[in-house]
Amino acid sequence: MNKQHHSNDLRRATANRLLGLLLLAGLGLGSGAALAAGGSDLLSVDINVKDKAALQRGVRTFNDYCLGCHGADYMRYKRIASDLGYAEDQVETRLLPPGREMADALKSAITPEDAQELFGAVPPNLSLSARSRGADWLYTYMLAFYPDDTTASGWNNLVFPNAAMPHAMWELQGIQEQADAHDSADDGGDHGHADITDSFELVEAGLQSPEEYRQTVKDLVTFMVYLSEPAQLKRAAIGPWAILFLVLFSVLAWVLKKEYWRDVH
Repeated sequence: MNKQHHSNDLRRATANRLLGLLLLAGLGLGSGAALAAGGSDLLSVDINVKDKAALQRGVRTFNDYCLGCHGADYMRYKRIASDLGYAEDQVETRLLPPGREMADALKSAITPEDAQELFGAVPPNLSLSARSRGADWLYTYMLAFYPDDTTASGWNNLVFPNAAMPHAMWELQGIQEQADAHDSADDGGDHGHADITDSFELVEAGLQSPEEYRQTVKDLVTFMVYLSEPAQLKRAAIGPWAILFLVLFSVLAWVLKKEYWRDVH
């Protein structure tokens, strides 16, 4: 009896510890999300990795504005050609840097040593950034740069304060500065909270309109979501067939079960 009572107490204590750990983990994830957002609400972006036109636009933007400093070592040019519907000669003409081959990975154009000297840190590999940060974070981050003379790069970011990264796409977006806090709150309208972009005012127009720049960023994030898990394209195509197989198999299994158990009754 004492052993059974002790065993029950041990189970309850173990359950309480697990519950406590889960609560701590939940609090940690919540605070981590708040820190990742830089204390600001993230914009929501609807990503469709089946949109090959968006993927093609996104990889061109990634190639032009990201690969100068960042790499994507888990992706190869040949895979991009296969998945995104490019002919290999199109990839060679539009994306492949001089001296690289189709079987090569998407390597950064800058060496880690030069990056450390220029930025004070080695830019991260972007292969899995969409999985670690999330599409909404990446989308909002690319819309939240503003000039800041106090930083080494001359730029700062409302989502990721004091980031070492300069605003690589400022020519497209233009230059925006932080607006007055009261004015940005008034611009929030009926959204329940102010859009993070309402915290800025455009002081110098870029090559694209704000709507065009948002679309460019969305296309870029679409490619980065694909980049983080290329298999999702084929998985999404195979999924309906797998479900159909399971449905048919369930029907056959039920018929077989009825046949086997008919004589039992």
